Parts: sequence; C-alpha cells; structure tokens
Amino acid sequence: MGEYLSTPSKTKGQTRHVFERLRADILGGKLPPGAKLNIAALAEDIQVSAGAVREGLAMLEAEALVVSEPARGYRVSPVSLAELQELVQARIEIEKLCIAEAIRNGGLEWEGGIVAAYHRLSRTTERVAGEPGLLNPEWAAAHADFHRAVVIGCPNRWLLRMHETLYQQSERYRQLTAPLKGGDRDVNAEHKALLDAALNHDILQTQNLMTAHLKATARQLLESPHLAQPANQAAP
Repeated sequence: MGEYLSTPSKTKGQTRHVFERLRADILGGKLPPGAKLNIAALAEDIQVSAGAVREGLAMLEAEALVVSEPARGYRVSPVSLAELQELVQARIEIEKLCIAEAIRNGGLEWEGGIVAAYHRLSRTTERVAGEPGLLNPEWAAAHADFHRAVVIGCPNRWLLRMHETLYQQSERYRQLTAPLKGGDRDVNAEHKALLDAALNHDILQTQNLMTAHLKATARQLLESPHLAQPANQAAP
C-alpha cells in the first residue's frame, strides 16, 4: 500500500489541491513558461499521490496552462508573441461586449462595486517592498477584482466565463512584465479613467480606454526576454 493511498473522495480533494497549487505557481510566475513538470517530484513535494498529480495536470491542460508531450511528460505552456497577439485581440473583443452589457444593465450595486474595487487597488502597492522585480500578490488580487467589477454587471454568464478565462491567461503574461521598467506609464491613472467612464455610463469611452489599457500592457511585454519578436513581426 502506497504512502499516499487514499479514498476516492480524498483523492478528489488531493487533485483539486494539486490543480490550485500549480495553477497559482504558473500564474504567479513561480513556474516559468516551458518548465518541465515531473510527476514523481511534484507528488513528493505536495505530499499527494502520483495519480492526483496526473489528474491535476490534466485539469491544467484543459485550461491551456500546461501541455503534454508524448514520451516527455508535462511542461508549463510556453509563451510567444503570436499567442500574445491572439490573446490580446480576443480579450479586447470580449471586454467590449461585457462592458457594453454591464453599463446597460448595471445598477447602483454595480457602480458601488467598481468604486470599492478601485479604492482598494489604488491603495495597494504594485511591487513587493524592496523587490521591484516582483509583483505584489495583493496588488494582483486587487487588480483582478477591479477588472471583474467593471464587467460583473453583464448578465450574460457565458461572456463572463470567457472573460475570466482570458483574464487568467493574460495574468501569466503580466508576470513577465514584473522585471521590466514601467516607463512613463501611469497604470493607476488608466484605472481611474476606466472608473470614471464606466460611472458616466459611456460605453464607447470605456471600451476605448480598456482597449488602450490592454494594448499598453502588450507593448510593454515586447521588452520581455521570454518573447522573441521576429524582425518582420508587427507589435500587437
């Protein structure tokens, strides 16, 4: 009997634990793009069965966060300029749809949620104190909450699911901007402008500001050493 043998219900719990642990490590940049994922080593480190690790990795593969290679096992999904361009394009279109529906349908509770989310975000330091190359996890959480608050008034659950999926994929790329210089970009001002436009129920202005916001992050990512931009490849 193996050290980590467990009942089906416990195995299910272990699988969820593996999924959440590795997902956080990938989105947080602890597991970089292309990193090899050794099942035996992960099982030992997380203290779960190898089966739970395999099932957790399969769940991550369904979210496109890891890839399996025949006879080579699993790796963290690589990043590329081409994927970034497609991701930004898809996210902009979904954001625009969600924003339009949220502004048309959102009421006072929606407006209050955006204000509260912005207040928390604006009061949270973006980088870890003393470690300018690391994003502050609290800021990352507040940032996610703000972007969700902007679109949560959208009544279409399918659009919101797609929004969440694209946001999580974008977060993996965002971590690559952490060691980069921010230039003269004022991210807080960008968020404040989004807040004001949404509260004014200006659909077109909010959509345009969100588009510019996402494209600015994509342009910043072009400086990342993880993304090799071919000479004939246009920036997103």
